[in-house]
Amino acid sequence: MRLSILTFAAGIGWLQLQPALPDIAALAVMAVAGVLLLALSLRLRAATPVAAFLLGIAWAGALAHHRLADFLPAGSEGRDTEVVGVIASLPQYYENGLRFDFDVEHSGLPAPRRISLAWHRGFRPQEDGEVHAAPPLHAGERWRFTVRLKRPHGNLNPHGFDYEAMLFERGIRATGYVRPKHEFARLDEFVMRPSHAIERLRERIRERFLRVLPDQPYAGILVALAIGDQRAIDASLWQVFARTGVTHLMSISGLHVTMVAGLAAWIVSWNWRRRFLFGGRLPLLLPAQKAAAIAGFAAAFAYCLLAGFAVPAQRTLTMLGVVALALATGRATAPSRVLALALLIVLLLDPWAVLSPGFWLSFGAVGLLFYIGSGRLGEIRPLAAWGRAQWAMTLGLVPALLALFQQFSLVSPIANAVAIPMVSFVATPLALLGAIPLLDPLLWLAHQAMAALMWLLEWLAASGWAVWQQHAPPVWTVALALGGAAWLLMPRGFPVRWVGLAAFLPMLLVPPPRPMAGEANVTVLDVGQGLAVHVQTAGHDLLYDTGPAFSPDANSGNRIIVPYLRASGVRRLDGLVVTHADKDHSGGAASVLESVPTGWLMTSLPGDHPLLAATPPRRPCADGDAWEWDGVRFQLLHPTALQFAQPIRKTNDMSCVLKVTSRHGTALLTSDIEAISEAALLARHGDDLHAEVLVAPHHGSRTSSTPEFVAGVGAREVIFPVGYRNRFGHPKEEVVARYAGTRCWRTDADGALTVRLTGAGVAVAPARAERRRYWHSGVE
Repeated sequence: MRLSILTFAAGIGWLQLQPALPDIAALAVMAVAGVLLLALSLRLRAATPVAAFLLGIAWAGALAHHRLADFLPAGSEGRDTEVVGVIASLPQYYENGLRFDFDVEHSGLPAPRRISLAWHRGFRPQEDGEVHAAPPLHAGERWRFTVRLKRPHGNLNPHGFDYEAMLFERGIRATGYVRPKHEFARLDEFVMRPSHAIERLRERIRERFLRVLPDQPYAGILVALAIGDQRAIDASLWQVFARTGVTHLMSISGLHVTMVAGLAAWIVSWNWRRRFLFGGRLPLLLPAQKAAAIAGFAAAFAYCLLAGFAVPAQRTLTMLGVVALALATGRATAPSRVLALALLIVLLLDPWAVLSPGFWLSFGAVGLLFYIGSGRLGEIRPLAAWGRAQWAMTLGLVPALLALFQQFSLVSPIANAVAIPMVSFVATPLALLGAIPLLDPLLWLAHQAMAALMWLLEWLAASGWAVWQQHAPPVWTVALALGGAAWLLMPRGFPVRWVGLAAFLPMLLVPPPRPMAGEANVTVLDVGQGLAVHVQTAGHDLLYDTGPAFSPDANSGNRIIVPYLRASGVRRLDGLVVTHADKDHSGGAASVLESVPTGWLMTSLPGDHPLLAATPPRRPCADGDAWEWDGVRFQLLHPTALQFAQPIRKTNDMSCVLKVTSRHGTALLTSDIEAISEAALLARHGDDLHAEVLVAPHHGSRTSSTPEFVAGVGAREVIFPVGYRNRFGHPKEEVVARYAGTRCWRTDADGALTVRLTGAGVAVAPARAERRRYWHSGVE
């Protein structure tokens, strides 16, 4: 059975890696073949895993087709439409407004059943220049809004987060925002549906926590521990948790669910045996052990409902259910069988769970505990067992953490030794009890416990050696390290266990490939409506612009560029060019400079710009500056020194223009120059502007890419760095038409674009083609 469940899971995992779904007919054939093989397995056991693999593909494929059928038609994108429906999730407040899931009941234009809506305010004014504050919105209310929708679409970069996969797993098939200038109205204060009732209860608990603990720094942690709302935790705290390796504790983890189940089981068992609360006859009809098992499962189920059924909670609840059923029926069940059944049920309910890092870490952690606990002889003291579990979790999860996040905490064993008992047995029980009305003092006690713990965690996180960070390891090195971990964690007495450590070395030491001398890679990152370009030679790295700021706390630097550089093995930037002051080019610069050591900063920013207070040596980028790295020439073509002395009105025409020339091809990076600067470049440099690859000026605006400039550059490949359905309409159709005969790329349709200037010629690799999955949307 266990092997069949694993192959069923493998079939589901295989399907989630496909660029396109098998059609319904092919899935039906697989399902029929799987059933026939199951029948054959009565005589031929080897057929069972093959049948399970085919059934896994058929099951996941059928559900995927059903979800894809619920989509937003292209004709409904970008158009105002009236929708009536129910707020289906806790409204989440952020700097720009609030965001919530919305179950659509009626709509003026065709729309999916579940959408994600935002009510913007403050950070970006509406078209009429006014700031529209949202009315009080609560889960379970029925509203009528006028909204503007678009298909799910996210930035796609090498090693980057797949936002579209996250939305697809949640069943959200369109995103959009409320148009507050139009009429809106609350139609019903509460819609009586079980899922909405749970969301309303979660919201009331959150509001009560924040009311009892106003302006307290760790109130959001208690909210997360009680109802699973992790977005209540401040972003700065997540950095502390990541650096100390306790992130898993700040959500409804399996440990918390088990603790609640165990507490409920103990209370029922204690009262059942003493007949205090249940009378004299009931304990005679149902033994205390079975009653406790049922009560523990019921408490865990209620807690998981309150927590939103995250993958760790699903896994733990399923395992507890299997154990409770075994106790109730008097059947013993092996731990590995329990884990396998939990895996099966989780994937039957949610085949997209395999897309979540939490799925792999959750099942991996429990599998490790079962692995080190099986086949061991002799009695082990509790303290020694605790130490062995900490050692196994720290070592065994390193390959997964490096593969998923490119980092792991070196102080994790110390932090978890204190944090696990403090969070699981002090803060979480107090937070859950404090959720009961009239028990407000318990919330203050829970907050004081978290304050004491955070003092230690912040001290540990502040050390420079708290975290090991590195490049994304190749898949084969991760598999080798997992085998090494299994070898190293063998029972005591197993020969040469230390050899397992050697299997970790390739994962840590094999560097990512870099260009050869005289070659260069130019990666235009997908940062939405903005620009960020990474230029890499054999031994040097340059960042040209840093993309936009999304909010006061989120920008392209900390969300996209820094994770990309780390995963690519870039520990240090030799240079950073910030071409001009526009926010869509400089918005992420501060985060990059804070996170990545940088050799120098070259820019055309005005002297009073805040970025110039950064520590790297800085110099203006002026026509005539040039340098060479590893046989690749870098040449500044614009602006001129005279323009710094006599600044022009438009910052776009102060943009730094950089030409990158390898032995095998040239790329011209033009930032936001407009027609006047293009004419000046042609006058000063003429034939020297020729390049095989051109990053289109000003995102394909009408004010740039004059026919003379396009002809003067003569590029074979042109890249438009644009955001999906951006409000400027870039690139303009007439501008794209000027590049007739040139192969055109755009980051909203192709994702990040890596240009390789190598001996094999000039090649462009689009991230969306290389990482294509069946749920990814296109650009029409």
